Amino acid sequence: MLDEVHALTAANAEAWVAAALVIKQLAADSPLVGEEWLSGPATLLSATAALSETLSALEQGKSPLDGVALDSAPGGRVSVPALPHGIYDKLLLSGFSADVWLRPGVDAAAARANAGLAQLDPAATRGVGAVLGAGNIMSIAPLDTLYELYANNRVVALKLNPITNPLLEVFETVFAPFIEAGFVRILTGGAAEGGYLVNHDLVDHVHMTGGAPTHDAIVWGVGEEGAARKKSGEPLLTKPITSELGGVAPVIVVPGDWSDADLKFQAEHVATMRLHNGGYNCVAAQTLVLSADWPQKKQFLAELRSAIDAAPARPAYYPGSDNRVADALSNYPESQRANGRLLVENLPTSDTPLLRTEYFSPVLGVVELPGTGSEFLSAAVTFANDELIGTLGANLIVHPRTINELGNALDDAIEKLRYGTVAVNAWTGLAFLTPRASWGAFPGHVLDDIQSGVGVVHNAFLLDDVERTVVRGPFRPAPRAVFAGEFVLSPKPPWFVSNKTGTGTGKALTGFYGDGKLSRLPGIFLSALRG
Repeated sequence: MLDEVHALTAANAEAWVAAALVIKQLAADSPLVGEEWLSGPATLLSATAALSETLSALEQGKSPLDGVALDSAPGGRVSVPALPHGIYDKLLLSGFSADVWLRPGVDAAAARANAGLAQLDPAATRGVGAVLGAGNIMSIAPLDTLYELYANNRVVALKLNPITNPLLEVFETVFAPFIEAGFVRILTGGAAEGGYLVNHDLVDHVHMTGGAPTHDAIVWGVGEEGAARKKSGEPLLTKPITSELGGVAPVIVVPGDWSDADLKFQAEHVATMRLHNGGYNCVAAQTLVLSADWPQKKQFLAELRSAIDAAPARPAYYPGSDNRVADALSNYPESQRANGRLLVENLPTSDTPLLRTEYFSPVLGVVELPGTGSEFLSAAVTFANDELIGTLGANLIVHPRTINELGNALDDAIEKLRYGTVAVNAWTGLAFLTPRASWGAFPGHVLDDIQSGVGVVHNAFLLDDVERTVVRGPFRPAPRAVFAGEFVLSPKPPWFVSNKTGTGTGKALTGFYGDGKLSRLPGIFLSALRG
């Protein structure tokens, strides 16, 4: 059935992207269309292929981790390589890696034995799961549906976010094998229908993607009654709920001696972390943490302003975006940039709305902390953990020479960051696109302090006891990276908002993930290099 969904996704990829352009209000020739190929059908194609491989291993009586070389991570943790997985990952994402860290105390034997989750006992149903789909990234609802089906062995009632209703026909076509078998229903409606669904007696479990206020409205109710229930600890929702929510994601830039090209590239990188999908991502960067003592700080900020201003304009399609930008502008009136974007410099390091409010719009703040080297890195980690709301993802940008100078201090910093994904010289969004990586908040949140949610999704190995995913990438793109001693082939990533051929590369990658034809590879590489 997974293989059928894979084939149907490939066959309907064009229709999927066309519907997404209606939702995002993008012209067909917009340079941003590549985002919809990569975070839409390409992501679902990768996920179904990875899950199919896992199910095949289980069907043969093997662990999904048989043949996978497990490693160790700081604190005695087991580390499971999620990327690269196979030769094509090494070619197409050269220099990028992702490793899933399991919780402390889980050894390699337990990791292998427990991989498979509910599919270790596939005849034991866990009832009906209600999935409340997201309205920002078009593959979220299908991916969350797959996770309920396979990781939890539940049939699924998927209610689409009303924003994504133009994709209803595509999703019904793609999930036809499951719908015809009675395992999936796709529903539409607004908040009233969602409330009816999650509280229905036949629903055993709820999963949602969205914001903490929506989660609290579902769990506790709204208004004074909801506040009273939350205070008393008596939720309105009487069944289990898992959630993937947002927050204020940091980008920590560790000072070093960078070339002009490095400053420009990494400024475009940070701009992408904020402006991808218009800023409507749960893991979009919202706070840039710089060293006040970095000699190149002013030059980097100048490059960042240029990158933000030069990024393609796009409609503010997500409901409430203009109001949230206006609210931020009222708090920080000197922050206006081009195309309705805000860059708030010289932020206080505490007690300011930008650190505690997920704006879910093109708003980026800059915080400066004293120090350099490990002193700065330690202070930045403490700031991110203690001052910023949410734990979905944190980004670190570090020059290779500085990585060598930091030694174990960098590993210590990664371990101390309480985030579900930590990315070094890459964007945490790559973990979302990587099917065998986990995606979700750092463990430990509770219903009355939900932060970025509870539980994980994606996780195509079906690993138990997941703590986080750690992503790493090249500091420089090819070919410049090769000349600087980084032996990687990846040019500017196609998800960069400044990539000039992101649409062609995204479409070509989707085609390759759909049929695996090697004849597509030269076109992918040519398009990527021209980006």
